[in-house]
Amino acid sequence: MKDMPLSFLGGLTAPQFLADYWQKKPLLVRQAFPGFSGLLSRNEMMALTGRDDVESRFVSQAGGWTIEHGPFAAAKLRKAAKPWTVLVQGLNLLLPEADRFMRQFDFVPYARLDDLMVSYANDGGGVGPHFDSYDVFLIQGIGRRRWRIGNQKDQTLLDGLPIRILKDFRPVHDWVVESGDLLYLPPEWAHDGIALDECMTYSVGFRAAPAQDLAEQFLVFLQDRQSLAGRYRDPHLKLQKHPARIGRDMIDQVADILAGIRWNRGMVRDFLGCHLTEPKPHVFFDPPRRPLASDRFAAALADRGVQLDLRSQLLFADDRFYINGEATPVPLEDLAAFRALADQRQLDSVQLSASGVERLYDWYRCGFLTLT
Repeated sequence: MKDMPLSFLGGLTAPQFLADYWQKKPLLVRQAFPGFSGLLSRNEMMALTGRDDVESRFVSQAGGWTIEHGPFAAAKLRKAAKPWTVLVQGLNLLLPEADRFMRQFDFVPYARLDDLMVSYANDGGGVGPHFDSYDVFLIQGIGRRRWRIGNQKDQTLLDGLPIRILKDFRPVHDWVVESGDLLYLPPEWAHDGIALDECMTYSVGFRAAPAQDLAEQFLVFLQDRQSLAGRYRDPHLKLQKHPARIGRDMIDQVADILAGIRWNRGMVRDFLGCHLTEPKPHVFFDPPRRPLASDRFAAALADRGVQLDLRSQLLFADDRFYINGEATPVPLEDLAAFRALADQRQLDSVQLSASGVERLYDWYRCGFLTLT
């Protein structure tokens, strides 16, 4: 199936898209999703911005660029001077249909998948010319948006602004998109989207983490997994001419101590598994109020199956599984079933070992999954 032409990629197969466009150049597909007008209404989106468990932003151009973070009172948005834009992150964590829509792009590994964002802008609204550090598929819902994009090397930003806006934006393409159109942009392609009327745009984003961020997070991961023996010692300390000088012997000894920090491929694998499935700070899970007893859960599992909660992230590498920031053991005889759960986000009625059922029961009690 992965080699079949995909209409929303303009008839390209997934391998063709990955070979010719992914992280290389933009792709515009007219009517990638014919008849698509969005996943929720303007009023439904505005209601989400009032929730404290939803990540939202308000960007205004009236009187100069400003940005505020939600939640927002409905009256504030109604009274705000135009033009402005409202953005809601993680729509896939809130709406099953948004999660299903996003999973159509599963020819890119889930380990790269970030979320589905939706933005609403009134006439003239936008967030200015900028560049992102991730891959994104932009799908137009209601209305029209003008996209100007460029592959410039100069990424100098305007000083003194609360948002990242390019100082010298030089577009090489100028396209107007309508409902159902799709635009793919690789990382660091400059772009500026301006609403030509009331419009909503859906963005499926794929993280491409900077090397420095990965290094910093890996060092945090290591600090709880390293235990270096001994301590700094200098029983043969000699009198120094300058007491403020850091001696060579101290530098050499500390260098030797730090050389004891070790990691291997397995630790990198575990770091990625935990890091990539770590829930965002505003995400919390709701355990069942009246959980079934373990025997009743096992019977329901065999009869009905389970599905991951929208907020759950489950990945695997080799024979190791990671869910919501934690490594978790899985019985060898159940590997195929758990891999199917990670790939498909649900399991139909299935026979598992007692240990496999116990693992799913633990996730059920944590709110990581539900019975179907």
